[in-house]
Amino acid sequence: MYLYLLLNLGSLIIPLVYSFNKKMNFIKQWKSVFLAIFLVATFFIIWDIIFTANGIWGFNPDYHLPYKIAGLPIDEMLFFICIPYASIFIHYSLEYFKPGLLLSEKTVINTSILLLVLIATVLFFNLDKWYTSVNYAILIVTLLIGFFYGKEILKRFYIAFMIILIPFFLVNGILTGSFIPEPVVWYNNSENLGIRLFTIPVEDIGYAFNMLFWVVFLNEKFKELKLFQSVKYSKKLANHEQ
Repeated sequence: MYLYLLLNLGSLIIPLVYSFNKKMNFIKQWKSVFLAIFLVATFFIIWDIIFTANGIWGFNPDYHLPYKIAGLPIDEMLFFICIPYASIFIHYSLEYFKPGLLLSEKTVINTSILLLVLIATVLFFNLDKWYTSVNYAILIVTLLIGFFYGKEILKRFYIAFMIILIPFFLVNGILTGSFIPEPVVWYNNSENLGIRLFTIPVEDIGYAFNMLFWVVFLNEKFKELKLFQSVKYSKKLANHEQ
């Protein structure tokens, strides 16, 4: 049963179809979006290969395709394309359909500082756990980049991420063993905090934040360069926001 593949495709199909919505016309951003996704995916796949090789996590062959690259199932590599696309589609849907739904800069600053203090404290006391330490060290860098260079992005992204967590808990819950006899992805609990939200390691929330924020951040930077975005789309979005 190729459950992992079905979860990837099932997560992607609705956002992909609605990308052709004539009002939002998200396909106009595809060049910058997919470049951002592929760059971020490259980093996370390298991380994935290293952690898989060292037994920090692994994959149940009963649930994925029998093809691997560098020890990773093809389904796992597709995860880094399908899930980010589906997730950031939510972020950009909010941007288009609810342009005024933003946190204040003060709220973004306070939230970021609180998260930085909390994550840094957890990291300090858990440097011996590879998933916790690497994930949270990257999360601190991510939050600092957001704090100094991406406050405008965080005004919407913090809200979008809370919405993204709804499908995240469903998909990642299944991957980690909810509703099925065995997990699709297993974790070595000696390398994480051992705290599960249902069946999901708590570190996975930070992992998702890292991955998705960097896709949005890079996409916004590419759009600022105006190398991919058509003039027609730029005018349409500007007129809508007015």
